[in-house]
Amino acid sequence: MDTTASAPTRALATEAVHAGREDLADLGLHAVPLDLSTTYPSRDSRAEAARLDDFAVTGAALTGPPVYSRLDNPTVARFETALARLEGAEAAVAFASGMAALTATLLARASMGLRHVVAVRPLYGCSDHLLTGGLIGTEVTWTDPAGIADAIRPDTGLVIVETPANPTLAEVDLRAVAHSCGEVPLVVDNTFATPVLQRPLESGARIVLHSATKYLGGHGDVLGGVIACDEEFARVLRKVRFATGGVLHPLAGYLLLRGLSTLPVRVKSASATAAALAGRLAADPRVAKVHYPRIGGAMVAFEVLGDPHEVIAGVRLITPAVSLGSVDTLIQHPASISHRIVDEGDRHSAGVSDKLLRLSVGLEDVEDLWEDLDIALSAAERSRRPVTASR
Repeated sequence: MDTTASAPTRALATEAVHAGREDLADLGLHAVPLDLSTTYPSRDSRAEAARLDDFAVTGAALTGPPVYSRLDNPTVARFETALARLEGAEAAVAFASGMAALTATLLARASMGLRHVVAVRPLYGCSDHLLTGGLIGTEVTWTDPAGIADAIRPDTGLVIVETPANPTLAEVDLRAVAHSCGEVPLVVDNTFATPVLQRPLESGARIVLHSATKYLGGHGDVLGGVIACDEEFARVLRKVRFATGGVLHPLAGYLLLRGLSTLPVRVKSASATAAALAGRLAADPRVAKVHYPRIGGAMVAFEVLGDPHEVIAGVRLITPAVSLGSVDTLIQHPASISHRIVDEGDRHSAGVSDKLLRLSVGLEDVEDLWEDLDIALSAAERSRRPVTASR
């Protein structure tokens, strides 16, 4: 199936339901087919050789029947088509996880001799670790948005930002940042915002990264990552994916495509609840500070006066777990889990305090969620009161 985004412009909600599925009626199908084949028969080995030679040179998506699932899979291609449409991109390339997608992006630019990266903290903790640790031969310069232009070198391959950022929900002006990048591609991690709230390519970004595990899947039952970009860069990414094997399983592609169909509804509903909870938390004397982005969204971060670990231990309806973007509400302590791998000094300088909690708001009723938070906050508040001796 053609994975390019060449189709009439339709409303986002319509694209979410129909993109990647346009041919189903002609196939006599209503539900998307799931192709689990790892290999595909062909008696014309000369033609297969020619197709593989072409892919090795160009990285273009294969036309005609698939060859091998590490090269191409029809179900995954449908998801790529749909995500490209939602982001307004020429193409999308899916991977086994968000980290696999970021790794492929770094390797693609490094293959061109561009190993230096400029990045703005905070980023997701494992993204920070991958860059800082130099695990794949890259070098990173950390800066604030105002310092991006000065940090760029002749060997700079990428500028990376996340907005709203994980976990502080800090935002950057994408148009200003893209201008500062000059000719260097700007990568935007759009996991928190999703294309429902923000389409970075429209603000000058060249590459959009998603941990598809989160809102795109939306049900906490699929792992994946995806890059939306122009077709030229997609061709390089496909070659990296083929060589490194970080492919998305077709069942994951099926679940992600299904998740996209409800993405606008889920994000809008959860965002309304998150805004209400952020307002209540901001007015609560047990809470020191609330972070909620101007763009909105379903993520809330807040710093408590009491022991944050007691809040984690005290919730009953809310699930204390990593990840985010599911239909149920999750809470976690970034300094202990998602950003534990980041150096403590770097965490603190990026605004990730030891008192910070990150809340991913789901689709439950706001009153039920607030009741659960209220009980947990009270437990944390009791933990900071001095114990008086009885007489």
